[in-house]
Amino acid sequence: MVKQFLVVLLLAFVAGCSNDLEDYKEVSPQFNLFQYFEGKTLAWGMVQDYSEQQTRRFEVVIKGSVEDNVLTLTEDFLFADGEVTQRIWVIERLDNGEYIGRADDIIGVATGKESGNALQWQYDFELVMDDSSVVVSFDDWMYRQDEKHVFNLTKIKKFGVEVGQITLFFQKQ
Repeated sequence: MVKQFLVVLLLAFVAGCSNDLEDYKEVSPQFNLFQYFEGKTLAWGMVQDYSEQQTRRFEVVIKGSVEDNVLTLTEDFLFADGEVTQRIWVIERLDNGEYIGRADDIIGVATGKESGNALQWQYDFELVMDDSSVVVSFDDWMYRQDEKHVFNLTKIKKFGVEVGQITLFFQKQ
């Protein structure tokens, strides 16, 4: 009986600590994905492994254009080690206010939803490492600070276990 009580207590604690997008519905400013990323945005960030050690640093120049219900983002990455890459996102706003997005290194489609100043974006990503690649899951949480700034925290998971994280800062130009 005591063991069952402890399991129930632990589950209640874990559920109470979970992040729910609706917790941000009253927080302003409203995120507004298309409005924020239309035009030029600069970003910089880092990748950390499971031990929280920084493994990569990077800068990104993002150019966004909106046509009807589609946002196209061209992201040009410059990594501290000199690597240069580009990702082009095509993001569609659905009638229910949610988003779906596609990019070459994304497996399937990304799904997103915003509430208040927050946006949660989830997708599977093909992570290239040396001569191989592995598919990992990204759980992005973006928070609009003001008209010019957005913070992004991403958990990287494999088989449901967190194996890394990304911290990213955006500044609208």
